[in-house]
Amino acid sequence: MTFLIVLALWGGGMNLPCWGREKAMPKAHFVTVAENPGINPDAPEDNLNLPPAIIQDSPVLQRWQKQIPNLLEDIQQDPSFRTRLRVGYNQFPSTSNTSGMGLGLLDWGIESSPLTLDADYETNFGDRQSGGLNLNYYVLPLGGYLNIAPLVGYRYIQTNDYHTQGLNVGGKIMFALSRTGAADLSFSQSFVSPGSENEVGISTLSVGYAISNHWRIATDLEQQNSKVHKDNRVGMYLEWTP
Repeated sequence: MTFLIVLALWGGGMNLPCWGREKAMPKAHFVTVAENPGINPDAPEDNLNLPPAIIQDSPVLQRWQKQIPNLLEDIQQDPSFRTRLRVGYNQFPSTSNTSGMGLGLLDWGIESSPLTLDADYETNFGDRQSGGLNLNYYVLPLGGYLNIAPLVGYRYIQTNDYHTQGLNVGGKIMFALSRTGAADLSFSQSFVSPGSENEVGISTLSVGYAISNHWRIATDLEQQNSKVHKDNRVGMYLEWTP
């Protein structure tokens, strides 16, 4: 019995672990500027306790060292989708399955407003052409993953059965699957010369996916409905993002 008591006292004095007693924890020591005059409290690498090389390789940390961003404002004003400049191949199944090309500029931002500009042109180098210019107004915060935009603009359409041109009105739904522009999906419905005998409804589904920081591949599926004929188009594009 005496041996056990002596052993317990000896273990406690040596800070050995034993039943019913927590292991002593080391005291935290915070280095202050007074203790270490070499620390510069205004230097981001000192505040973040990170090597300068890591900060130089991180655009996010560089941005934060200049000014702490307003995250709510970023969500509202920083678009989750990017401007795209595109060129690609088009197939026109309803026009004798002819092929051609397409050009476009999508969601070119106007200042920091919810307004963006779309312009496009498609042709089979024959009797099938279409092109136009649209202004989109996104009604939800630009940084969200879902947005809705009414659109208004001008469009010209020519096929081997009919042609029309004039006011183009409609709307677009944008699903930004990534806030970096890595992937998105959009659907638009518009009407050219609405209310007239030459009215044409256009439904377009577009899917885009990034293959690098500035390059994407995209696909369009488009249906044109008029009183005279129904036409369709399939497009595959290479897109560049600034």
